[in-house]
Amino acid sequence: MNTILLLATSDGLAVCEASGDGWREIQRGLAGHQLTSVIAREGVILAGATDGVYRSDDLGRSWERTSTGLTLRHIRWLAFHPDISNFEFAGTEPAAIFISHDGADTWEEASEVARMRDEYGWSLPYSPEAGCVRGFAFNGARAYAAVEDGGVLVSSDAGERWRLADGSRGKPDHWPIQAYIHSDVHSIAVHPSSPDLVYAPTGGGFYRSMDGGATWTLSYGGCYCRAVWVDPADPEHMLLGPADGVDRNGHIEETSDGGHSWASASAGLEVPWRAYMVERFAQVGDELFAVLSNGELLVAPVGSLHWHAIMPELKRVAAVGFMKL
Repeated sequence: MNTILLLATSDGLAVCEASGDGWREIQRGLAGHQLTSVIAREGVILAGATDGVYRSDDLGRSWERTSTGLTLRHIRWLAFHPDISNFEFAGTEPAAIFISHDGADTWEEASEVARMRDEYGWSLPYSPEAGCVRGFAFNGARAYAAVEDGGVLVSSDAGERWRLADGSRGKPDHWPIQAYIHSDVHSIAVHPSSPDLVYAPTGGGFYRSMDGGATWTLSYGGCYCRAVWVDPADPEHMLLGPADGVDRNGHIEETSDGGHSWASASAGLEVPWRAYMVERFAQVGDELFAVLSNGELLVAPVGSLHWHAIMPELKRVAAVGFMKL
């Protein structure tokens, strides 16, 4: 079975295949569109853009816009439920969640998210819009969403309806209170072994929850972070992309004891990066990809975590997806 790599960029989607010890581009689609995310399943590719969602059924050779019902078109993140076919999610800017049950042909807004957005006054420091939803995580009937700047949302029915997690105050005030998460949440992860093991990089450090978001522990303080990778075989083994501030002195660190201690995991790199940081991690097979905030793409074997840059010709990579053929 072959793996096709999908790279969402500022100038469309690059479809890549393995070539020797690396990857090469074999197809380009949606040129001229600023993409923010990409997902693929069951032969279908969905690309999120600043002007809606696009779908391809032929490996990116042709595309159709599938934004019916999307009253907000600036997509920040796409996801699908791993256990339910044709169940897709779109997080937008301003902050809202849209749900599709038909392969993205039509979308319906989760209206309770917009009500929370207005009630708590979610916001973004770099945009006039009222916050954004920029991450999803799923384990069975439990679903989580990351809101910048607003907190963590949780669902108990696989993502149909959403509420504020008990350990999230909802107010975008960055006020540190014990057992609560920082309000500026940049991404979210849940471990496959338990729906209660949740991980969240924030503007005020890296947080973990052992009880489904009811309470949170600061596992890496004094940093600004957007990206975490959690080993699917070991919930105590994680990679984090911390920085001293927004895009300032970024690097990669690793813990094998649940965040009690951290060590550099930046082998092969010249760090700290003075003006950028890790934006996202994505595992594809035995490789781990790191998307940097300046649009560069790094890759390392999961076993060695020795990094190198790939495909420098691409303009500003924003997200990594893949498809098995």
